[in-house]
Amino acid sequence: MHIADITMFYAPASGGVRTYLDAKHRRLGIKPGIRHSLLIPGSSFSEQDGIFTVPAPALPFGKGYRFPLRLAPWRNVLQDLQPDLIEVGDPYLTAWAALDARRQLDVPVIGFYHSDLPLLVSNRMGNWVTTNVEAYVSKLYGNFDRVLAPSRVMADKLTGLGVRNVFVQPLGVDLHTFNPTARDPGLRAELGLDDNTRLLIFAGRGSKEKNLPVLLDCMQRLGRRYHLILVGSSMPTAVPSNVTVIDEFCPAAQVARLMASADALLHAGDQETFGLVILEAMASGIPVVAVAAGAFEEIVGEDCGLLCAPNNPAAMAAAVRELFGSGHTTLGKQARLHVEQHYAWDTVVNSLLRHYHAVLGSQWPLTANG
Repeated sequence: MHIADITMFYAPASGGVRTYLDAKHRRLGIKPGIRHSLLIPGSSFSEQDGIFTVPAPALPFGKGYRFPLRLAPWRNVLQDLQPDLIEVGDPYLTAWAALDARRQLDVPVIGFYHSDLPLLVSNRMGNWVTTNVEAYVSKLYGNFDRVLAPSRVMADKLTGLGVRNVFVQPLGVDLHTFNPTARDPGLRAELGLDDNTRLLIFAGRGSKEKNLPVLLDCMQRLGRRYHLILVGSSMPTAVPSNVTVIDEFCPAAQVARLMASADALLHAGDQETFGLVILEAMASGIPVVAVAAGAFEEIVGEDCGLLCAPNNPAAMAAAVRELFGSGHTTLGKQARLHVEQHYAWDTVVNSLLRHYHAVLGSQWPLTANG
């Protein structure tokens, strides 16, 4: 079986989609009888270890992202590769290139709906465009042989737009990198903190939908006994005195060290389609305080952390205090066990293979939207 993934969501500092594709590429590469090709944008045509770059212009201020403008180069690479199945990882030109290649190759195409496009566009341009974007999503994803969504909330949005044949396919987490053994007992001293300080962390982009002002307000309410590390690009600079900012994209190993050395993850984002950073924290052996919104209600059980009302700093501060009053260390150990059982990348890739076999007409059919 030859599987080809195609996406523009792949850059040096990109997040969940690249993590998913890299993990998938490594695991499929060692499975007998399977070949995996990955098509991503680059400055020129190249190939190394099954990863093909296709020329696409860089986005200004796009942190390494490139936006394909020409369909033909992507379609032509797919035609040369002759895959048995194509998976599309974004809703832009590469998706249409895959559908165009399908007509030539007569192979199934799966669309993975990683991002809530209508919500992203409305956040940036206003609600006046929502209807048109929803119509676009409905048309595009209605063309795929099967559609995968990382959470039930995303799957329900697609089915609400009339898209059929939608299946929930969660992502996974690197259990080796994100591990309690990455804990550094010297981190508090490095930050100039007392050993008894309750250390919280948030990792990710400082984008609007992450609701970082809620975290900052929460920290002001919690006071000096608590300290928050904000790690990632585009972080705010004006923060309370009990917040440390690491305003840069950090390699996974560095984030894993910070995660495992903290006491809990704090996340105020209320529009998350999955929330990979939540799994990374749980894999690191720490519990989570997040908002009861988006996909978080699906992945944060009561044995792994606490959920609170969205956009409510007082409620989040109360949840943090409750967490530390109810045995956060035990919750962290339970969180680790939970991701080991449900979110190992090997488990995810085996589930993906069942989807692939199903659309190829072989074995392991699954139930739609489940």
